[in-house]
Amino acid sequence: MAGGNQTNIFEFLLWGLSERPEQQRILFLLFLWMYVVTVAGNLLIVLAIGTDTRLHTPMYFFLASLSCADVLFTSTTVPKALVNIQSQSRSISYAGCMTQLYFFLTFGDMDIFLLATMAYDRYVAICHPLHYTIIMSPWHCTLLVTACWTLTNLVAMTHTFLIFRLSFCSKKVIPDFFCDLGPLMKVSCSDTQVNELVLLFLGGAVILIPFLFILVSYIHIVSAILRVPSAQGRCKAFSTCGSHLAVVALFFGTVIRAYLCPSSSSSDSVEEDTAAAVMYTVVTPLLNPFIYSLRNKDMKGALGRLLRGKVSFLLGEKLDLAYLNVLIQLRALGKHLLVLMLQTVGEMDRDNQTGAFEFLLVGLSEKPEQQRILFWMFLSMYLVTVVGNVLIILAIGSDSRLHTAMYFFLANLSFTDLFFVTNTIPKMLVNLQSQNKAISYTGCLTQLYFLVSLVALDNLILAAMAYDRYVAICRPLHYTTAMSPGLCILLLALCWVFSVLYGLIHTLLMTRVTFCGSREIHYIFCEMYVLLRLACFSIQVNHTVLIATGCFIFLTPLGFMIVSYVRIVRAILRIPSVTGKYKAFSTCASHLAVVSLFYGTLGMVYLQPLHTYSMKDSVATVMYAMVTPMMNPFIYSLRNKDMHRALGKLFLGKAFQKLT
Repeated sequence: MAGGNQTNIFEFLLWGLSERPEQQRILFLLFLWMYVVTVAGNLLIVLAIGTDTRLHTPMYFFLASLSCADVLFTSTTVPKALVNIQSQSRSISYAGCMTQLYFFLTFGDMDIFLLATMAYDRYVAICHPLHYTIIMSPWHCTLLVTACWTLTNLVAMTHTFLIFRLSFCSKKVIPDFFCDLGPLMKVSCSDTQVNELVLLFLGGAVILIPFLFILVSYIHIVSAILRVPSAQGRCKAFSTCGSHLAVVALFFGTVIRAYLCPSSSSSDSVEEDTAAAVMYTVVTPLLNPFIYSLRNKDMKGALGRLLRGKVSFLLGEKLDLAYLNVLIQLRALGKHLLVLMLQTVGEMDRDNQTGAFEFLLVGLSEKPEQQRILFWMFLSMYLVTVVGNVLIILAIGSDSRLHTAMYFFLANLSFTDLFFVTNTIPKMLVNLQSQNKAISYTGCLTQLYFLVSLVALDNLILAAMAYDRYVAICRPLHYTTAMSPGLCILLLALCWVFSVLYGLIHTLLMTRVTFCGSREIHYIFCEMYVLLRLACFSIQVNHTVLIATGCFIFLTPLGFMIVSYVRIVRAILRIPSVTGKYKAFSTCASHLAVVSLFYGTLGMVYLQPLHTYSMKDSVATVMYAMVTPMMNPFIYSLRNKDMHRALGKLFLGKAFQKLT
């Protein structure tokens, strides 16, 4: 952050919709009514789809996802606007504004990508009906939604981090009822050229590319419909697209007006921008349930059965789209956690001056003669880690015989390790090489967030792998059912959700901490215990939350793994032949070794009281931050014949097949 930026010690003022007291009561009741109808309508859509097995198709899967995104989208902005109107307080903290901006961009972009995905679904259904079940398989549908969530988070992170660069030193009134990119750039007193260029190119790409994709899809759809000989057939084909077209026209019309049309600073222009913002943030999510249900017989039937209580659940249903229900529940949980986080951010300490300085990462050694050795050693370890984990991912992806649950989780573990080391090591290498040990406050918290999230993800994936081994050895006849692709994806999604929330909670709590003394971090990266040791005020809340959530995220999976392996060992001991025992145990040995290495080093770092924590003792940190990710590929491949074969095929191709 800019050295003079004091943005985290003040509040913004949200201009709102009107300054007239007589209008504010009407606006409060109107927006409250629209918000309640929006949430109720979209939740009814979700419940109707989730409870009616006849709607477990790709089209309704995407519609349920769109309804979830709409609920979260409106929940990001409208509740805060209602509180401001009712309390006559228009303030929002800097951190609260940044949080609102991030989630607003995430869920807004999610709407755009989902509408494009739904257009693709309609294109395949009408233009390639014979290939529909293959092209729009459950796996492809889940992959498309996952890609949408990933892209939206990346876009939102890019814009939010760029806003952190800006300084706000005088005018702090935002001419809108929520924090958005345009209004924030208008009230900034620093150069916004980079932000404007990124908004133009990235924002234009996020809006126009999906819009053009939808346009091209519908050109093909209309061409295919016009070739249908009967009028009844044409009407039926077009009826499956009418609702989607209406939502696309409503949403993109207002979004393009808000973001891709230049606006002036006049009062009329501000009112027009606010009206456009209300349209796509409140009105569009409100109308979506009505548009998709009024002329849809399937939705009417499902809603009727839902409201009358005639719900049909198939408990033994195969996971074609059955894990839709769980994804819906996860997103509903996300809504409540989002509100909780916004409340937490709103209570941040307003006297914190941490945004105005940098931390110094002292590292492992301050001796120049040792730093050169450390640089080459860590560079070698980093390259070996990256190459080893990438090879594991490529080998699993290229060999169809490794497309099983066990290797699916292993590939994800390697992927996580890859990002884990990339989060910390490159910065450390730059510090060693340049002799510049500074890291900005924002950079430090960003590194902390990814560090905490990825460590938690590593831990949860190891627990999922233990469950996989338990089912394979203790319930072999039910393995293909219990570890179906849908369930594996669901387990992985849960791991990501819990790890992201864990990282967010601790990073947001860290923003409450004031640092007024030493800024030297005797560590190779920004770590939670070290930062808490540098605090100059009470950290009781952080410490309590760290213990509570840490026990849940780390000790619960560890206990689960111990119980799993106790049962696994008992099952193995009941196998009559020695060969059978050895073969069963060999499938678990690699995982056991990684679990021991990971938890052993993690316990050395974190299972000690905060007041006795030694900032100079970095050996255990290097072990779990570098050595464990580096060793994982070797542990999982050295005594694994399947991995040997896959790596051989990857390197030698057909030559390896001839040799074997």
